[in-house]
Amino acid sequence: MKKVLLGTFLAFCLLILSSTTYAAGAGIQLKVDGVAITSEVKPESKNNRIMVPLRVISENLGASVKWSNSEVILTKGDLKVTLKLNSAVAEKNGEKIQLDVKPYLKNNRLFVPLRFVTEAFDCNVNYSNDVVTIETEPLVIDGVQVQALQQEFHMTMGGLISQFSGNAYNEAIYNIFMKNKGERVEAPANYSWTPTIDTLGSYYKNAQYDFLDQKGDSLVRFDIYSLIGSFPSELLSGYPEILVHDALKDEWYLFSDTALKSINKLMDTAVNNGFQTVISNTIV
Repeated sequence: MKKVLLGTFLAFCLLILSSTTYAAGAGIQLKVDGVAITSEVKPESKNNRIMVPLRVISENLGASVKWSNSEVILTKGDLKVTLKLNSAVAEKNGEKIQLDVKPYLKNNRLFVPLRFVTEAFDCNVNYSNDVVTIETEPLVIDGVQVQALQQEFHMTMGGLISQFSGNAYNEAIYNIFMKNKGERVEAPANYSWTPTIDTLGSYYKNAQYDFLDQKGDSLVRFDIYSLIGSFPSELLSGYPEILVHDALKDEWYLFSDTALKSINKLMDTAVNNGFQTVISNTIV
C-alpha cells in the first residue's frame, strides 16, 4: 500500500513539474491585429514590464528604424520616437518621457518597452494570461476602413489569391502606390496576364492589389505591369519598363522598379509574420 501511495505521489510531482516547465517555456505571446507573431528572440518580462525585440515591433507597426550610435529613432508619418540604449528617458516628437525599464541589448537584439512604443504609435494594448494583444489603427481610404489587402498573381499554370490583414503593411503598401505614381500616360496597346512575346511594346501583369472594405468590395485596385523584353533594347527604348494601372479609375501611370521591390519586400515580411490568408491556390 505504501508503495502504491509513493508511486502516486511521485507521478503527481512529475505532472506538476512538467506543467510548470511547459508554462515557463511557453513564454509571452504577441498578437497583432489578431495574428500571432513569431520571433527568434522571444519577448520577456522585466520589472513587471513586457520587453520586445525592436525588429518585431517596428515591422508590425509599420515604423522605419534608424540607428545613430546608441540611439534608435522610430518614424511613421509625422510621428518620431527616440530611445537610447540603457537610458530611462525617451522622446515622442521632442517630448521627453520617463521609462520604467531602460532599453537593453540581449542576444544581439535591442529590447524596448512594448507598451510605451505601441501606445506612442496610437495602438491599443492588452495583456492577459501571457498573451499581449495589440490593435493597430486601420487604413482608411476616402472615409472607409480597409478590411484587407487582396493580392492576385498568375503563373504559367495557375495562380494565387491571398488576403493580408495587417493594418501596418496595408497602409505602407497603399502609400507606396500613392507616392510613386509618376506621370500619367496612355494605356499600352497590348497588355494582359499572359506574356505576348511576338508583339512589340506588350506588357504582362505582375500582380493586382485590391484594397477591400468590410463587405469585400474593392475601394482601390492597382495593377502592376512590366514591359516584355523579347525584342532588342533599341526597339524598346521608347517604352517604360513598369506601369501601374489604377483599375477603378482606368488611369495609367509610370511606376518604378524600386517601388515595386519595396512592395514585394513588405509582402514577403507580411507572409513571414503570418498575415497572409490564402484564398485560392491553383499553381501547378
